[in-house]
Order: sequence, then structure tokens, then C-alpha cells
Amino acid sequence: MIDFYYDFGSPNACLVHRVLPALAARHGTGVAWRPVLLGGVFKATNNQSPITAFAGVTGKNAYQALEMRRFIERHGLLFRMNPHFPVNTLLMMRGAVFAAGKDWEAAYIDAMFDAMWVAGERMDDPPTVMRVLQTAGLPAEEIAAATQEAGVKQGLVAATEAAVARGVFGAPTMFLRDEMFFGKDSLSDLDWRLGQTT
Repeated sequence: MIDFYYDFGSPNACLVHRVLPALAARHGTGVAWRPVLLGGVFKATNNQSPITAFAGVTGKNAYQALEMRRFIERHGLLFRMNPHFPVNTLLMMRGAVFAAGKDWEAAYIDAMFDAMWVAGERMDDPPTVMRVLQTAGLPAEEIAAATQEAGVKQGLVAATEAAVARGVFGAPTMFLRDEMFFGKDSLSDLDWRLGQTT
């Protein structure tokens, strides 16, 4: 089983989400989706988003954009940058904690990533989130109520803290047993490692 730590606000997490299940299936394994609040991870690890971290490095962000376009083309993905980026993902990630283990968890994750990185929705706007959930046929009212429950709020805090304790410093991060693979560029190494162990 591959543990996949993600936040809907990460474009690279979306890209890995699109590719990872098929990669895992080729090796006869599955994916466990592990929601975290990326802002909390950054604060705990003194990290920051690449667009901020490399703002002063000539050519770095332009190259990362090229690399992203190449990845999208290579894998034939539907993707566009969200015009509202960066987006506060707190409600979405609480929803992901609530969705965990439910029979509609995968549908929730797909709907949130699609809304962010295909439809370009403003997903820190609660009415927009409700509309997206309803359109996807998800229990919108139940999810919205759950995002305000103390147990769900604490669940996201605990999940984020546990991820940091495991060594997560950003998203997307994957673990195969105790070995970490960070970023979409590590998928080829993960594929190789799975080939050695399955």
C-alpha cells in the first residue's frame, strides 16, 4: 500500500492523484489517501510553496511551469491552473478527513481536485463548495456540517501533525512502507522501487 499525503491546494498533488492509482495497480498494490493541511505542514517544517521559495531565483519558476506542462502532456491529463490560486483549503481538507473510509471518499477527492484544477472554481467560497458537492452527487449538507465539528477539526490537526512526525515537509508526498517519495518527479523512482519489491 502506498500512503499518499495530499492537499487539494497543491497542483502537483492533483497531478500525482491522476497518475498514482494506475502506477500502483500495475504493481498489484493500492493507494491510501492521507489528507493534510499544507499550510500547517509548511509552518511546522519552516517550508513554503515553490512559487514563493524560488521567487528570487531567475528562471526557476518558469522551468517548473515547463516541467508541469510536459508532465501533463506526457500523461494526457486535463488540467489548468486555478485563477484564484492560492486557495485556502481548510474546509476542503476537513471534508477529506470526514470522507475518509466512506464509500464516497474517492468521489469526494475527485470532485475537489476537479473543481480546483480543471474547472478553476473558487473553492474557499462555501457556496461554491456546496454547489460542487451537490453537482457531484455527494452529501453536501452532511459534509458541510461535519467541517464544523470539533472531532473533524482536530482530526485534520492530528493528521497534519502525524504527517510531519513521519517526515512530510510538503505535498505531494508518498510512502512505500518507510521510504519517502516527494513530488511528482519521484513517481519514476517509486515505480522502480515497486518493481523491486512486488
